[in-house]
Amino acid sequence: MSIGELTNYIKDILENDSLLQNIMVRGELSNFYSHTSGHLYFTLKDSDAQLKCVMFRSNARWLKFQPENGMNLIATGSVGIYPDRGEYQLYVRELQPDGIGALHLAFEQLKEKLQKEGLFDKKYKKPIPRLPRRIGVITSPTGAAIRDIISVIRRRFPHVEIVIAPAIVQGDEAPESLVQALKLIQEDKEIDVIIMGRGGGSIEDLWAFNEEIVARAIFACPIPIISAVGHETDFTIADFVADLRAPTPSAAAELAIANYDELSKYLESIERRLEQYIINRIDKLAERVERLKKHPIFLRPEEVFLKPWQRVDELEWRLHRTMEHQIKLIKERCYGYFKQLESLSPLNVLIRGYSVTEKLNGNLIKSINDVTVGEQVKIRLQDGELKAIIEEVDKRQQPVS
Repeated sequence: MSIGELTNYIKDILENDSLLQNIMVRGELSNFYSHTSGHLYFTLKDSDAQLKCVMFRSNARWLKFQPENGMNLIATGSVGIYPDRGEYQLYVRELQPDGIGALHLAFEQLKEKLQKEGLFDKKYKKPIPRLPRRIGVITSPTGAAIRDIISVIRRRFPHVEIVIAPAIVQGDEAPESLVQALKLIQEDKEIDVIIMGRGGGSIEDLWAFNEEIVARAIFACPIPIISAVGHETDFTIADFVADLRAPTPSAAAELAIANYDELSKYLESIERRLEQYIINRIDKLAERVERLKKHPIFLRPEEVFLKPWQRVDELEWRLHRTMEHQIKLIKERCYGYFKQLESLSPLNVLIRGYSVTEKLNGNLIKSINDVTVGEQVKIRLQDGELKAIIEEVDKRQQPVS
């Protein structure tokens, strides 16, 4: 037999064995590889042996969790031969965790991933308006949840507007339907708050609200979202990402809008308190006016001006005294300066019989070197001046000591 004939013979034997065509195998995942084509390649092993496995994209796309090396898994499929390498392998149709549900594992994996990215942080939570004018609702148009929400809102606040964006809330098409409904309702710029959810059910029924695309669409929405999925004990990824979680759709409606009757009573109480406050304030002001009317300033208003007038007179008198004193001091100081200047004046020297000789341009002649023979000079005396001509210059031999 040729290698190909032998391989095909073994392949026929395996494929005709009913047990090997629908078998469940338990083992530890290793060598996991996700190809760009969407096919998954991995190995299942135990303490005694290992088995190569392949899961084609058509089956892999239904996985709810992300396989990771080291996980204990249960694989359901058929045993066959890969002729190119002459190896037998398990063609996996279904894969689930061993000891824990696949949906539960997928829930925990996505929750951990989004939490690390910060999608659950309180700093991103938008406040729910107390009195929204228009409420958007994303849910099934035929389910009990929509009836409960409308009933509660109409009972609590009949005048508020309700805008419904129908969506599929269960099944394979539900995640994309919820995302599209959320995009559609955001086009209404007057929506103040959104209620998104559905009634109760199994984890499989609620799974659309655990999908990553739904969680990211909720996080990206600029309008506050109240998540209302299932019953009080049900938790979904949408609950963690939303701005507020309500235990039920009815509770979401109560959280979305205030009670009209309670609000009216509250406003009436505020009105009464405000009215009483104004009355009390007016009474206090009236009492103050009465007290002020008896004040001396209103009984004898002229007294308000008497003391300031007296003060002005006193200040005027003090100003005159200060000015007279300062002027006297200045006069005395100026007289002293005059006497000093007079004592230093060269004219006083002339009174005693001396004279001052100057050139015609007014420059003093201090030395015989300042003049020349024949030059005309001025001689200033006490009672006038003389003009003279230098006839001779006689240089003194010894200076006067």
